Amino acid sequence: MGTVHQLISEHGKHGALALGTVDRDIVEAASKYMSDEESGLGFVYSGWTQCALPHRRLRDDEPWTVASERVRLVVQPGLRPVGDDGQLESVGVPFGAHARLILLFLQTEALRTQSREVELGGSLRQWMARVGIQPGGSAFRSVREQAERISRCRLSFHISGSGRTSALVNQSVVDKALFIEDNEDQKQGRLSLEVAKLSEGYFEQLKKHPVPLEEAAIKSLANNSAAMDAYIWLAYRLHSLKGDTLVTWKALKAQFGTSYKELYHFKNKWPRALELALAVYPDAKVSIEEEGVILRPSRPPVQPRLLPVR
Repeated sequence: MGTVHQLISEHGKHGALALGTVDRDIVEAASKYMSDEESGLGFVYSGWTQCALPHRRLRDDEPWTVASERVRLVVQPGLRPVGDDGQLESVGVPFGAHARLILLFLQTEALRTQSREVELGGSLRQWMARVGIQPGGSAFRSVREQAERISRCRLSFHISGSGRTSALVNQSVVDKALFIEDNEDQKQGRLSLEVAKLSEGYFEQLKKHPVPLEEAAIKSLANNSAAMDAYIWLAYRLHSLKGDTLVTWKALKAQFGTSYKELYHFKNKWPRALELALAVYPDAKVSIEEEGVILRPSRPPVQPRLLPVR
């Protein structure tokens, strides 16, 4: 994927677009990543690199499950009371790019401060900007919805290996919920609390198995949940490889393409998400072949010397 980065370096973004040899969205993502000067770090629990949330809304009462070679994720939608008679309704499983950005923010801040408690701040607009979401009416509603879904859901990562299966079972992500007040004045909207608190079990797993990411890369893919999943996967896999590794289309579909009915549909569509991920990971050595995707040993997006000492 070095071509797009070379084109931008030699001709600038507009020159690269004028050449027309690389699609606009690939050039835009690479240019945004290359021009980011903050070089911030993000962190996710390693389970998310192998199994991710859905990209689209499910039925509110529908659980979500997805499996890779060694990990299976099960997410159960939460419940909330309605009315005065004690009735309960399903809230639904978190989904899409905003849910991923919220989770990334919570995990990054918890590791940065080495505390389960994450300062959110009182202003919704400021908080959304920190997460990487452009404030606005529709974005406000989406963030409010995904925050409640994350707060109420319960999840299990079932990890197999060495002849046995272990699991982070029936674990909530947060102890203190991220409910956001339904304020008509969205510019001045406030969070219903200024501190969120990761659950103890989730925080312990995060500390044991963190995966470092470049914040600039995530922000460049902020509107594309499939590309974010591909980037996080590559950040986890590539630097640990001992040699070239073929991942078949069948295996890739099981992990990334459960929403596609047929394999050929996934094979035609998903490479675009992978190309966007490669646009923000210049050191990644990946090729798309007829049999699948070949991963080659590559430098991690974040060098070990840049990681915070804990």
